[in-house]
Amino acid sequence: MEAAAAAAPTSRPRQPCTKSQQAWASASSSSPSQPSDALRATHSKIGIAPPKSNLRDQFSAQHREPPAGGAVARLQALCVYPIKSCRGIEMAKSKLLPTGLEFDRLYTFAQLKSAFPVAVDDSEESKDRHSWEFVTQRQFPLLATVKVDVFVPDPTKRTVFMESTSDAWIVFRFPWQDRGFAGFVQWVSAKIRDGWRAVPEREVLLPVEFPTEKEIQERGYTYEDVRVWKEMVPALNMEKEIPKELSQYLGVSNKLAIFRVDPSKLREVYRCAPTKEEAGFQTIVGFQDAYPIHLMNLSSLQEFDSEVPKDEELTQLDVRRFRSNIIVAGAPAYDEESWKHITFTQGTSKITAPAKFQVSCRTVRCKLPNVDPATGVRHKVEPDRSLRRLREVDEGAPKMGCLGMQLCPLFDGTTDRVEFMQAWLEVGMDVSVEQRGEHVYIKQ
Repeated sequence: MEAAAAAAPTSRPRQPCTKSQQAWASASSSSPSQPSDALRATHSKIGIAPPKSNLRDQFSAQHREPPAGGAVARLQALCVYPIKSCRGIEMAKSKLLPTGLEFDRLYTFAQLKSAFPVAVDDSEESKDRHSWEFVTQRQFPLLATVKVDVFVPDPTKRTVFMESTSDAWIVFRFPWQDRGFAGFVQWVSAKIRDGWRAVPEREVLLPVEFPTEKEIQERGYTYEDVRVWKEMVPALNMEKEIPKELSQYLGVSNKLAIFRVDPSKLREVYRCAPTKEEAGFQTIVGFQDAYPIHLMNLSSLQEFDSEVPKDEELTQLDVRRFRSNIIVAGAPAYDEESWKHITFTQGTSKITAPAKFQVSCRTVRCKLPNVDPATGVRHKVEPDRSLRRLREVDEGAPKMGCLGMQLCPLFDGTTDRVEFMQAWLEVGMDVSVEQRGEHVYIKQ
């Protein structure tokens, strides 16, 4: 099922306690039942099931063929990543907000770091000298195997006996089996619930909306800064929701926490982003690396993939390695690197209103694409080595490889309030290029 629900820009009073909130209250239980079991009674998962993925034929030569009607490219796939560096969700349709696609990068994991280790009985003053730093697959590749689902209320599942709810929930899960009899029960339960190939998993339930002040106090959350690259970002530390088993699974030796982006303290983006005068607002992001939207062109990836050395561990470069939000097809290889302003129009979709973007800069690649998104196994050298060898194409990023483009959404001037700005994107939309030009990356 494909469903969508807007995430409110600020916290708001919640509905009376529902099954989903009861699931949140008991999310840390070691019972064979999972938090998502309760959610399924009132909610449905968003996204496209893997067998129907619009990327299942991503290596086909047909994606190099231009779309009919004179468009430069077509929108092939949409992806969101509710928890930074964890597995994404492919969408057929998505709401576009000033911060990017709805549900994208709302949370990030972080570890407590310092020049010296943290003792359990350290004083608060000593702990204050440590700082939280975001973590990604660059350090902990098994994050790629942490699965994420978003559940939104499903009106078709409501009965006269159920209280209404507008709350959406994120469920993330990772492989875990306890020792002894408890582990055996988990193993059997997984097979019964999800089929004979299933493995036991630990689930954690998180709210999509920013918690209310009452919830923050009741659950012991704290406001703290977390470092994202060179920036210190004020956010909500919800480490109490993280089971200790997650650190063991990922191989994190430092203290691990999960942070929710504070919608009232979003990061402003400058560098290559449009000015406030051009966009009508200063570009903002949550836990994205730098810009609201990342775009990849399948033709470019196929061209690059054809030149990357292969071995038993790397047979093809799946576009999911590059964690883009918008994936287009039909444009010539690397044509997107000359785009400055683009518009998505109806095409074969049902969306009639256009969605406009400023194309800010190239995406300068790190070693994260070396991680196989299906297994969490990191290749020793590729595609990083080939990116640096073949894709050193931006004078602003010497000795670095580039692949993909960073985008900032633009909205019609019907409102000057960021919280009311929105548009829609849907697979099948056409891409038209309004302006072309050169790009020079500006470092952070």
